[in-house]
Amino acid sequence: MLTASWSAQEMASTEHGTEILSEAVCWERLRKTSVGRLGVHDDGQPSIYPINYLVDDRSIVFRTRPGSKISGAGLLERVAFEIDGFEPAQGDAWSVLVKGVARFLDSDEAVTCAAELPLYSWVVADRAAWVRIVPSEVTGRRFHLVDDVVTDASVGWPSQVGNRHRSSAV
Repeated sequence: MLTASWSAQEMASTEHGTEILSEAVCWERLRKTSVGRLGVHDDGQPSIYPINYLVDDRSIVFRTRPGSKISGAGLLERVAFEIDGFEPAQGDAWSVLVKGVARFLDSDEAVTCAAELPLYSWVVADRAAWVRIVPSEVTGRRFHLVDDVVTDASVGWPSQVGNRHRSSAV
């Protein structure tokens, strides 16, 4: 669970109660999270893939299997990468969106440096292709859930906290 206090300079409120996260806060959240969703353009249609990743400097690095759908060079021209989370104690939800270009690491030096990162495949499969997302835009938002919101197990809140947000009809 992420907890932090942000200054007014780090966030700006909108008229609808959504707080815009500063780029610094977005990078903090990206560094503290390890799973996200990669959005690509695949054969004329949008596709989204879950990936585990690491932040390396101010870029996103992940591994994929050579020959996989993600490894299709055309898919990586323009990408979107998203993470989100919940802060049950505060009743807040947040998301961070990274837009940019993804490129395979193809030089020996780049692959050697990436291989030293503590990023490991979650599945038993060849994940020898390293990819770096170079952001052109990093944005984020945080909002407070209404007190009677009905949540389900997918949000990952402990039941004693989640029940705080359940209506009495549930």
